[in-house]
Amino acid sequence: MKISARNQFKGVISSINEGAVNSMVTLDINGVKIHSTISKMAVEELNLTEGKEAYAIIKATEVMIALGDIKISARNKLKGKIISITEGAVNSIVALEISDGNVVSSTISNGSIKDLGLALGVEAIAVVKATSVMIAID
Repeated sequence: MKISARNQFKGVISSINEGAVNSMVTLDINGVKIHSTISKMAVEELNLTEGKEAYAIIKATEVMIALGDIKISARNKLKGKIISITEGAVNSIVALEISDGNVVSSTISNGSIKDLGLALGVEAIAVVKATSVMIAID
């Protein structure tokens, strides 16, 4: 599978909570849980089951960066340290190592980087709504 999304995490489905229309699929990536809300039909079409390997796919533009002890409704709050900031004219890519070499990339404005005081080594949280996480299989 080749895809342009920067964030592609391979893991194992640890749970599927089915609803009438949508399901919450939780993927375990080396001890880090990533939650995805997808349609019940997608769960069936992909033949997703607990214990099956799958990928969580997240576009960098869907990842917010936060600091401190946040209270927010987003299901995915991935803690880590900033390992790189690639500056652009208006936006930059902030890379946050969350576990065992797994890195989340976020596209955020240069103004936000400055306002938050983001820099290499700063502890931060990648925030992603479950509805922004796609699930893929081989």
